[in-house]
Amino acid sequence: MKADLHMHTKLSDGIYTAEEIILRAKRNGVDIISITDHDICKNVEENYEFAKKAGIVFLPGIELSTIYKRRPVHVLGYFRDNSYQSEEMLSYYKYIREGREKRAVKFIDNLRKFNDIHITYEEVYSYSTGIVARPHIAKAILNNYPQYEINEIFRDIIGDYSKAYVPSCEISVEEGINLLRRNNCLVVLAHPTLLKDDIKKFVINQDYDGFEGIYFRNKEGDEEFYRSLAAKKNMIITAGGDYHGTLGDSIHADIGEIVIEGEDLRIFLERLKNKE
Repeated sequence: MKADLHMHTKLSDGIYTAEEIILRAKRNGVDIISITDHDICKNVEENYEFAKKAGIVFLPGIELSTIYKRRPVHVLGYFRDNSYQSEEMLSYYKYIREGREKRAVKFIDNLRKFNDIHITYEEVYSYSTGIVARPHIAKAILNNYPQYEINEIFRDIIGDYSKAYVPSCEISVEEGINLLRRNNCLVVLAHPTLLKDDIKKFVINQDYDGFEGIYFRNKEGDEEFYRSLAAKKNMIITAGGDYHGTLGDSIHADIGEIVIEGEDLRIFLERLKNKE
């Protein structure tokens, strides 16, 4: 059995629908998936049913956008029950959606100011089906400035450390963890290998259930480091390709390329089933 526990659909910054994602997972030999859209978890019952018919086990998840020292920190939550539709979570989705719309406006202004790139909010919004996110901004840039490549846009123009960057929210790492715990989630630090050195020590020492220690962009020794740290803290290790589906994207993996299996998967499923 293989599980890919990190991927995105059109509800946030992915390209494909949940149904297309599930069918791709089936084709790629994955047995268990979790769709972890940014700051939203919707259509869960429909996804359960579609996945069941396709022969895939579906787990509802989410990737929260949090910050520490104005640096982005992403936290994965895997729901043990239907708390994804609790009043608190529904309010959070609404708060983030409105915040991302305002963020897009600021991004567009910064792109004009720092990069002499001129795009409109109307065009950016037209590409979204749920939450306005950076891939929608990137698509608008590509349509109007074909001289850029997609990886260049994400890395240098709208990346986390670009001049145009605008934080996606104002929720702290601790607040994000507590929100997920109150809503019965297994809490995992997403792609810790991407953390900058100035925040890494603080972030990895927060109260998670595990680390996404197997990741496409791991540097040499990263998996071993997070496995060792997890073992000391009685934490789990997860894996995911962080699939977005964007054409030409070389910074995320395909579904099924990065997975957990064997003992790692057994422990994950056991912790997910049993709230400690």
